[in-house]
Amino acid sequence: MKKIRLGILGIGNIGSSHAKHIVGGSCPEITLAAVCDIKPARLAWAKETLGADIPVFDDAKTMMESGLIDAVLVSVPHYDHPTYAMMAMAHGLHVLIEKPAGVYTKQVLEMNAFAAKHDVVFAIMMNQRTNPVYIRMRELVKSGRFGAIRRTNWIITDWYRSQAYYDSGDWRATWSGEGGGVLLNQCPHNLDLWQWICGMPERVSAHLHLGKWHDIEVEDDVTAYVEYANGATGVFVTTTGDAPGTNRFEVTLEHGKIVAEGGKLTTWYSEQSIPAFSAENTSPFGAPKFVVTEEDVSGEVPHHKGIMNAFAACILHGTPLYAEGTEGINGLLLSNAMHLSAWTGKTVSLSDFDHDLYYEELMKRVRGSRRKSEVKETVVSEMGGTFGS
Repeated sequence: MKKIRLGILGIGNIGSSHAKHIVGGSCPEITLAAVCDIKPARLAWAKETLGADIPVFDDAKTMMESGLIDAVLVSVPHYDHPTYAMMAMAHGLHVLIEKPAGVYTKQVLEMNAFAAKHDVVFAIMMNQRTNPVYIRMRELVKSGRFGAIRRTNWIITDWYRSQAYYDSGDWRATWSGEGGGVLLNQCPHNLDLWQWICGMPERVSAHLHLGKWHDIEVEDDVTAYVEYANGATGVFVTTTGDAPGTNRFEVTLEHGKIVAEGGKLTTWYSEQSIPAFSAENTSPFGAPKFVVTEEDVSGEVPHHKGIMNAFAACILHGTPLYAEGTEGINGLLLSNAMHLSAWTGKTVSLSDFDHDLYYEELMKRVRGSRRKSEVKETVVSEMGGTFGS
């Protein structure tokens, strides 16, 4: 069987997990052909744990030009995702990036435009899209059976983190290290699923609390309100300070509602729409009657393995991806809009989002960050190019 020769760029916590899946046989159409990291200790770990015969590199460009790989999995810090994705594309390599797509939309738009000019498969590790609960939820919403969306609510507060978590690395929860807090670290999957299932809103207004529950400089408590084109509204609430937390995603539509909670998906459905019932009902306290159903969402959740296997299958057989790499802009635009709304105290429009203003505001915070490291805007040229870090 033909296999994709994959090089993993960055073998920290998540990169090493991906590597173990491959060498452990969970990705039958992928062979781990090389790994790259700037830390000698991680390369030593790779030799000891993954196999002494797997080539290791301490320079991304050298690995990409080695001729040993067909594709790259980018699992480096957030700011560098677009940088190395474009470097790989420029070398004719297929690319799978970790989430988020980047830190600010300006760099991700550049990456997406770059990808459009290169004939390579480009995917993003949105592994929650492999969950049958959310797959079925999307099917139901998109089917039209429940009618138009009227309201969306996601309370996703089961991301509890103690101070020890934030103290475990100087890059954590800093503007220069991660580019944000709970929205950039914990919630990219939720923001992606929210828009994947319900579509993108038109306007965002948000309140963000910086270091409310922890000694950090970025947001650890968020409440956002959104408005959709059809007049529907939505609320997104998240934090790393609640214990026990809640994970409840509810979509109210014209014919009822759909709720994902506790690994279950429950629907309330009425043949007659709520607007029609309201118009025709003559009883002051009348209410629609609903059929309540617990949907069948059984089945394996392949998570990261599923994304990697779909990536390989797309390259080898042309089958669909779970998430195109270019789709990463959507969830990031939501989080950037929440940040910008909180920073300016204004409602932010997504259709004419000011990408330059967001970048300028972010860089102000980077310059004052506890972690004093320089963040450069990525500049890429197809003629060899220079790549920021």
